[in-house]
Amino acid sequence: MALLHRPGRPAPAGRPRRLARTAAALAATLALLPPLVAAGGASAQEVPAADVDVHVNTQAALGRLSDTARGVNAAVWDSHMNDPEVAALMKTADVGAMRYPGGSYADIYHWETHTAPGGYVAPGTGFDAFMGTVRATGAQPILIANYGSGTPEEAAGWVRYANVTKNYGAKYWEIGNEIYGNGHYGSGWEHDDHADKSPREYARQVRAYAAAMKAVDPTVKIGAVLTAPGNWPDGITGEGDPGDWNHTVLSQVTDVIDFVTVHWYAGGSDTSADTAMSRLTRLPGELREVRAQIDRYAGADSPRIGIALTEVNTNTGGAQLTARPNGLFAADAFMTALENGVFNVDWWNTHNGPGAITTVDGETDYGDMGMLASGSCTGDVCQPAPNTPFHPYYGMKMTGELGTAGDTMVAAASSAQDLSAHAVHRRDGRLSVLLINKNPDAARTVDLAYAGFSPSAAAPEVSRYARGDSDITDVTDSGASASRVTVPPYGMLTVTLTPKSGTGPGASAAGIPGTPRLEAVTDTTARLSWAGTTGAARYLVQERDGAHTYLVGETTGTSVTLRNLPPGSTHTVNVLAADSAGRLAAPSDPLTFTTGTPADAACTVDYHRDTSWGNGFVATVSVRNLSDTPITGWTVDWDWPTDGQSVSSGWNATFHQSGRHVRVTAPENAGPLAPDGASTASFGFVGANDGPNPDPTVFRLNGAVCAGG
Repeated sequence: MALLHRPGRPAPAGRPRRLARTAAALAATLALLPPLVAAGGASAQEVPAADVDVHVNTQAALGRLSDTARGVNAAVWDSHMNDPEVAALMKTADVGAMRYPGGSYADIYHWETHTAPGGYVAPGTGFDAFMGTVRATGAQPILIANYGSGTPEEAAGWVRYANVTKNYGAKYWEIGNEIYGNGHYGSGWEHDDHADKSPREYARQVRAYAAAMKAVDPTVKIGAVLTAPGNWPDGITGEGDPGDWNHTVLSQVTDVIDFVTVHWYAGGSDTSADTAMSRLTRLPGELREVRAQIDRYAGADSPRIGIALTEVNTNTGGAQLTARPNGLFAADAFMTALENGVFNVDWWNTHNGPGAITTVDGETDYGDMGMLASGSCTGDVCQPAPNTPFHPYYGMKMTGELGTAGDTMVAAASSAQDLSAHAVHRRDGRLSVLLINKNPDAARTVDLAYAGFSPSAAAPEVSRYARGDSDITDVTDSGASASRVTVPPYGMLTVTLTPKSGTGPGASAAGIPGTPRLEAVTDTTARLSWAGTTGAARYLVQERDGAHTYLVGETTGTSVTLRNLPPGSTHTVNVLAADSAGRLAAPSDPLTFTTGTPADAACTVDYHRDTSWGNGFVATVSVRNLSDTPITGWTVDWDWPTDGQSVSSGWNATFHQSGRHVRVTAPENAGPLAPDGASTASFGFVGANDGPNPDPTVFRLNGAVCAGG
């Protein structure tokens, strides 16, 4: 980003902008799994009856927080980016990454001359000055190599200066910003001097950049730009291209990249932060689809390739941006992304500049996508002094109250749509729970229940950010208990609990197993293996369904085969080690996998997406009968992988959708499907998608599971 309210685009001079339940439980080992506990505790005050239930399961790990988890963007047109107050504020909020030189400016910025032809560069924003702020913050840089008007040699020179000459140890390097916005798909904001603006050329250049940069420093991590699934231009195939942007790029670069970057703005016709918070439900599916795309092209090497969400905000302009609801959105968005497989989330922006002035929740909203005030004005309405934090800063800072690098994110589920819950199991055994009340009018009283964690009788530590608070406030004496808390309207609480003595992973002699690997998968089985750990007498494999877990395997070794899995089903599992006394250690990081379809099926279905345009698509489905008898009066059934997918209209068949389930019935005049694949029935439809658009994983012909075409 780089234009006022328009991420990824350069600003005018002086005016910058901006997973299914499966095999039966093993009864002999269920006793090892601690029961669901609704823990009590002393309360200093009477707490109202609960109207929300939150379930936290510390045996369902979602991954560890990285040292670069929380990040912000910094831009060379921002004269305040290196103010001493910035480093102090970001250090206090546990910011671990700072991205430079500023969205779309990256593709016009030349690091050595500190110039951006066609754009504005503020004094005091050079690379060395930026690295001074990075080091004062205790963060790492994420640097964007100039793709649009640069060369692999220029990027290699930057690596040499940063890591050889200056010994900065800059690890993460993106190749360009939003290069898919270079005009190849008809809309262009990203500067790109290459005559060929196709994804094939970008992939070719990524390989050249990676070779040149790693020749200087083999330890650097190279990132390729992807578009977020379900967001333009996802799904669009340009003239002469073999596929859309993501599939074309990934098919050519997975052996030379170390991570991918995506940008996510909640968007929508209603640009309010309240609507953006509801649209966060799309983000997990979109990130799962990014991982599925990497899996498809990288195969067994996929776990090596990380995902970074290097720009996030409510909208690209015209939204509630500095007001309280965007602070709630920031906290929710950071944790939602981190829980769904990214190692880094960067807010757009540190400072950005004011836009439309509105009043939100009784406060002035400056229409500014920055976390900190720039001190600028819109007309006669001026912002507070430079570096005054806006609400999104406190949202990000509240996630620092929840956990830091090396802590484990665990599953938490809320019974209410307007109250989000996130949880982190600390390395010292404590459990922190973040509760975000998105209701502007009513407090929500929450009953807290736990699996795998037994809280002590001590009162929890409680931090609050709500109306009337000028910063995150310690309210430990407010009457909250381990089992019930009340969250103010439009407010956030982080509740931190200590474990009952002798309980939890700290009481086990076993360590944490390695992340499970998928060794082989069929339509009904999956063979998993993992690195063993000291002190383990046996290992338990648990599947997660939301915040609940189910025992699906047990072994004294370090591999297991899960059986009787449904074809085309997706599963998320963790491995836990039990010591000789049966005490469980902390869970491994998760593995998500999908089973296939039977190779010897009596039918095949070929599903082909003919064209896409971001929120819609046209698909053709072809069906063949491989049995030795003809089929008359056929039906084809499938389930969409996400809630936002649907059939709008179709031809050569009758379509009916209920929830995610689609049934297609042969037309009245259809002839029989001949045996042994001798004939084909084809039909097509126009579909819609609100968010990611993954293909269905299993099709059934008259109830029988088919193989892929």
